[in-house]
Amino acid sequence: MNRDVFITCAVTGSGQSNTKSDLVPITPEQIADACIEAAKAGAAIAHVHVRDPRTGAPSRDPALYREVVDRVRASDTDVVLNLTAGMGGDIVLGSAEAPLPLSRQSDLVGATERLVHVEELLPEICTLDCGTMNFAEADYVMTNTPGTLRAMAKRIQAAGVRPEIEVFDTGHLWMARTLVEEGLIDDPVMIQLCMGIPYGAPADPNSLMAMVNNIPQGWVYSMFSIGRMQMPYVAQAALAGGNVRVGLEDNIWLDRGVKARNGDLVERATTILTAMGCRILGPAEVREKLKLTAR
Repeated sequence: MNRDVFITCAVTGSGQSNTKSDLVPITPEQIADACIEAAKAGAAIAHVHVRDPRTGAPSRDPALYREVVDRVRASDTDVVLNLTAGMGGDIVLGSAEAPLPLSRQSDLVGATERLVHVEELLPEICTLDCGTMNFAEADYVMTNTPGTLRAMAKRIQAAGVRPEIEVFDTGHLWMARTLVEEGLIDDPVMIQLCMGIPYGAPADPNSLMAMVNNIPQGWVYSMFSIGRMQMPYVAQAALAGGNVRVGLEDNIWLDRGVKARNGDLVERATTILTAMGCRILGPAEVREKLKLTAR
């Protein structure tokens, strides 16, 4: 069991949760405020996507990231910023019978373009989605080839940013170990186990522990599940030796029929962990643990 736990709050994500809850932040101001709210509730790390302020659709616009980052850094609230680098790897086939040409919903760009905002803003952490995967949508593929991952890892390393390796299934963990063995990711290695997302690793204890038991000694890991399994995974994470992620990216409900704010979810996670005898780490302690470069 891990008794010194840090909490990450994934404040908005890139899915269609904004169409299901008006509490999901959309504008840069709302997203920055959500990061600050989560930090005040006990989160040491805020995981950030950005959205088109007019439509709520996911975006890769570096200007939107800059506004979020500038607002958070200018605030009087300390929080470690973790910017996604997962956007730009989306392939949507035309259809099952006519896969080509690709749908206009596809967003597939090179490694350099996927990291423009990271190299400009130099967050302490950015994500690296460590594999390709079918999601629940019929013709959508999250695409991260070994070549792209190697190129991205090199650029992240050169920028002095700590990658959070997103692991959705056992093969992704294998790829992560390969990148580390090739010297493309520095110690301490940080991974996020993403459970219960169709069609990656299911959110059952056997699947989770199969991955936990294959994490090399010394790696720092967090985990989460989506929807109603988010809060059970708070306890599961600590029991399995890991850290915790909550937030509106993964779940919009606090209780049955009660929509959540990011701060609500962090407070609930803090309550669960404290009742288990855990100590919640703050941003300064997380920086020391992960050897982060604060900016």
